[in-house]
Order: sequence, then C-alpha cells, then structure tokens
Amino acid sequence: MNLCKHVVKMRIPIVIITLILLIPSMLGMIFTRVNYDMLNYLPDNLDTIKGQEYLLEDFGKGAFSFLIFEDMDDKDIVKAEDKIKAIDHVASVLWYDDIADLSIPKEMLPQKLYDAFNSGNSTLMAVFFDTSSSADETMEAIEQIRHIAGNQCLVSGISAMVTDLKNLCEAEETIYVAIAVVFAVIAMMLFMDNWIIPFVFLASIGAAILINLGSNYFLGEISYITKALSAVLQLAVTMDYSIFLWHSYSEQKQIYSDHKDAMSVAIKETFRSVLGSSITTVAGFIALCFMTFTLGRDLGIVMAKGVIIGVIGCVTILPSLILILDKPLEKTMHKALIPSVKKLSNGIVKIFPVFLVIFAVVLTPAIYSYNAANNEVYYDLSQSLPDDMANVIANSKLKDEFGIGTTHMILTDASLPTKQIRSMTDEIEKVDGVKYVLGLESLVGPMIPQEILPESITDIIKSDKWELMLINSEYGTATDEVSKQISDLNSIIRKYDKKGMLIGEAACTNDLIDITSVDFAVVNSISIIAIFIIIAIVEKSISLPFILVSVIELAIFVNLGLSHFMGQSLPFIAPICISTIQLGATVDYAILMTTRYKKERSLGNDKKSAVSVALETSIPSIIVSAMGLFAATIGVSIYSDVDMIGSLCSLMARGAIISMLCVILILPALFMLTDKIIGATTIGFKPKKSEVTENEKKL
Repeated sequence: MNLCKHVVKMRIPIVIITLILLIPSMLGMIFTRVNYDMLNYLPDNLDTIKGQEYLLEDFGKGAFSFLIFEDMDDKDIVKAEDKIKAIDHVASVLWYDDIADLSIPKEMLPQKLYDAFNSGNSTLMAVFFDTSSSADETMEAIEQIRHIAGNQCLVSGISAMVTDLKNLCEAEETIYVAIAVVFAVIAMMLFMDNWIIPFVFLASIGAAILINLGSNYFLGEISYITKALSAVLQLAVTMDYSIFLWHSYSEQKQIYSDHKDAMSVAIKETFRSVLGSSITTVAGFIALCFMTFTLGRDLGIVMAKGVIIGVIGCVTILPSLILILDKPLEKTMHKALIPSVKKLSNGIVKIFPVFLVIFAVVLTPAIYSYNAANNEVYYDLSQSLPDDMANVIANSKLKDEFGIGTTHMILTDASLPTKQIRSMTDEIEKVDGVKYVLGLESLVGPMIPQEILPESITDIIKSDKWELMLINSEYGTATDEVSKQISDLNSIIRKYDKKGMLIGEAACTNDLIDITSVDFAVVNSISIIAIFIIIAIVEKSISLPFILVSVIELAIFVNLGLSHFMGQSLPFIAPICISTIQLGATVDYAILMTTRYKKERSLGNDKKSAVSVALETSIPSIIVSAMGLFAATIGVSIYSDVDMIGSLCSLMARGAIISMLCVILILPALFMLTDKIIGATTIGFKPKKSEVTENEKKL
C-alpha cells in the first residue's frame, strides 16, 4: 500500500521520467535492425545452414538470383551485365556469353546450354552475391539491379522476395498502428463511460509500447512479424489492465472522498487482479522461446517484455495521468453503451445446462477441425505476398517460361573424381522433377577437358574444398513433390559423397517444416502446463486450472477450426502464434470472472448467486476488453497486403469474440456443474464459520 501511495504522490515526476525515457526509446526503435527472412531463424546445426556458410566462406557467395530479361538484344544484355557486375556485393554473374562467345549463333550451342539460358524471347542470367540472402547489402544490390536493368528485367529468388517484403512492410507498418489506434479508440469511446479516457489509455500504453520497442535495440535485431505485430498486440493485451484500473478507480471514488486515496486503493486492487493474468500471459509468450525455430524466441521475448512493461505502466504511468487529468475526466463522463447485464447474467445461469450441452457438442468437431487447420498451413513465404509484386511476377515467369519452380545447390568434395561426379549427375537428372543440372562436368561434357573453360567460370563453381552444382527443379518450394525430390537427391549425394550437402530455399523450407511440426507440439505442451501451474498457484486450486484451461483451449480450437471449415490456408506461424496470443487474452477474462466467483462463494453466497454476481460484474470489462482487441486487429487484417500479418490479425479479431463468448457462456456453466468439486479442491473457497454466522444473523 505504501508503494501505491508513493505512485500517487510522485505522479508528476513519473510522467516527466516517462517523457524523458521516450527519447532513447525512439532512437532505439529507429536503429533496431529488422530481419525479413524467415529462413534465418533456422538452427545453425542444420546441413542446409552449414552449406550456406561454406558457400559464403569458400566461394564468397551467399545469395543467388535468376534475372529474366525479356525482349532485349544480346548487346543490350551484355551492357546490363557489365553494369551489374560493377554493383557492390555482386560476386559474379553467369550468362551464356561467359561460356561461349556471342559470335557463335545460339542455335549452335549444346542443347542443354541453350535451354538453360533461353526460352522464346526471354533469357536467364544467374547472379551471385557475396552477402547472405537477407543482408541489407544484398537488398540494396537487388534495388540497383532493378534500376539498371529497367522494366525488361525481372529478379527472382528469396533475396528479391525479402526486398519486396521489406518495402511493403515499411510502407504499411505505420498505417497498421494508426488503424489499430483509431478503431480501438472508437470501440472504447462507445463501450466505456468517458469520452477522453480512451486517449489517456493510449497515452499510457503508447509510452509502454515505445519503451518496449526501443529496448529491442539490445536484442540486435527483430523479425518483421515481431515489429509489425508487437505494437498492435501490446495495445490489445495490456488494454485489459487499463480497463481494470479505471473500473476499480471509479468504484473506489464512491467509497473515498479524496480521489488520491481512491487511486491508491485502485492501484493495489488492480495489481492484485492483473498479477495472475499477466504472469500467465507472460508464461505463454515465454513458451515460444522453447522453439528450435528461433522466430519464436524473437516474438516471445519481445511480447513477454511488452506485457511486463505494460503492467508497470498500468500501475505507474496510467494512474499518474488519470490523477493529473481528474477534473477533465469528471466533466466528460457519459452513460456507457453497455446496459445493465443483471437480467442477462441471471438468464445465463438459469439455462446453464444448455451451454454445457453446447460445450459437449462443439468440443469434438472443434478438436478435429483444429488439427486439420494445423495440417493445412503453407510454408512457401512468397504466398504471403500480393500477386502483383515484382518478385511474385518474376517467379511466375520463371515457372511458366523456363519450367523452373525452384533451384537447389549441391556442394560436393572438390577432390571427388570426375567419373563419380558424372555418374552422380546422371542419377540426379533422372530424379522426378529435375529439369537439368549445371556444373563443370555437365557444361563441358565427357569429351572436353575442363581446362578449356575460362577461369571466370571455374571460379564460380569450384574452390579448393568444394565443387558447386545448380539443379533446376520443376517443383515449387514447400510442395510434397519437392520434399520427395529433396529426399531422393540427398540419398544420391550421400551415395557418392558422405559430406556432400544440398542447400537452397526449398531445402531450408523442408527443414523448416520438419522443425516447426515438432516445435508447435512442444510449445503448446509447455504453455498449457505452465499456465495450468500458475492458475493453480494464483487461484489456490487443483480443479480450477482444469476448468479454465478447457475453456481457453475450446476457444482456440474453435477459432483455428473455423479456418478449416472456411477453406482458409494459414501461414505456418499462425497456429502457434494465435494459440499463445489468444491464450493470453482469454486467461485475463477467465481469471477476472473466477476471482469474483471465488470471492462471492467465500462470503457465503450460494453457487447460483455467486456465479450470477461474477457474471454481472465481469461482463462489462470482458466486453470492452474483447471489443478493444477486436477493433485493434480487424482493421489491420482487412488492410494488410502481407498475408502473414493479415491472417494473424484476422485470427486475433475472431479469437477475441470467440473467447468472450466462451468465458461469458461456457465458464459459468462449468462453475455451476462443478461447484462442489471446486469447493473441495480450492483453498479459501468456503466461508469461515464466523462469516457464515454473521450472514445468518443478517438474514
């Protein structure tokens, strides 16, 4: 209580300190690097990742792209090639003029060589960079290539995709926050009892968001998903705590004549109320850190940190602002849109068996559709981008005109005998979906010595340790066909070279699929166990964790299951992220109602009246909180052109409504059904004998 009084007393210094902290926070936010490549979060011990490191170390090559020139004369292409070679961080360029003189008619070239570089009026050029796929230098080089080559050149590959994604996200991110803020303010103005309190909430939460984003500087970098979503998520998740404080302050003002005393008590009550729910929310985000795919750690740390900062802001910054603005706030009170819910609460309790039947009926199809939705996710990151983006168009052209869905790279021991390389190449070319193999042996053929090739070519595909081969595949990334192809190719490579490696976007994505399928199961288990334990400790109960977790999981199952029934394919990261986020939101509502239900029962009230009062007092806060989350995310989901972000926001918006309905309708019904069990397994549930006697005297 003394700490609460200190907050009230130090309200002006708290606001001043917050304003001062915003300066380094803004700088930290600006200078925090953003990573736009999901494959960068794969663990370093994978062969695909090691192979990329060897490619960079021994060949000086990291990223790789195909350029598609359309309707251009060979002489103009040569000019463009020379300019491209001069761009910083372009390690080498491979076109057919590097292998054969342009004076030789194309028709006289070996058929394999001709087909590798030409299709109709289009020709291919391979470009290697000396930096990694998502490095800032690579993205800058991609932009320069596009500027030099003009509209007649399309750039394919993951680096071009990352470049386009970066440009799109940077253009949209500010709009995401603006939409979330505007929609959330409108929702709160309608559902709350004051016209300006939403702006006070936003000032407090906005400061906490900026401090959180600024502190990301010490992490080195964050993913674009984390950057795009963290502000919206922190706004939505910590909005609950602000609403709790305001409602508590309004109640205490009816008891205390001095608004400062009222705020001291409100801070204390709010901290008690949000402590359990915030710990469970943090635990859910921390569970993401156990993912082998380290994007989970990236999002988990930032969001857990955001919740903690949000709670601190709620009991320091927000009370200070409310006290400073107390008079304007008193003058702008209005009747809340939400009417009295006493009749509704009594009605829900009266027909509670209906909701038990709904729970029983919905559970099985919800679990089935949830599992189905998890199996229907997509891993091809280009699917999250709009069809009219330059990289998507380039990849489509590559597929349609050259029959190339993806390109693999093979690293084999440079000392491997030529005969074995040729045998391996022959076997690889017989694998389903392999269009052709480009390597030293395949370029020169068995009758021509490698020595006649120019050094510029041999340097590209052979080093002291490794020999590089390119495999163009007809299959697209993240398909069942390419997965089978990768398995077959790895078997052939291992047959000839135990240390040989298959690398490239498709191989990395294949590893991503294998890793995340295990990660998601682990994270779900850890988050459920952690939250079960925390609820058990906070509520001092063995039975209540089972009840609350069952309601929370039902809400999550229904939300994701609807995607299956609606025929929506989700980005692979969506199920695990939304499970954690929705869990964090739903547990707030559930603990709020559970705490009040326990309090009423401990006062000696019967189960029916206890559940009714818990419902009546909780419904307004739950509705405001859920509508705030819905409003903050639905606009972003409609606006965003990045499906990875749009899908997550759509799931969050839908999940807010589903969670609200589950807690308001299903949870009270379970309380009514299991009241005796809860009483026998919960400490402090039953009233003390003295309290019972006192209540009897009053009656």
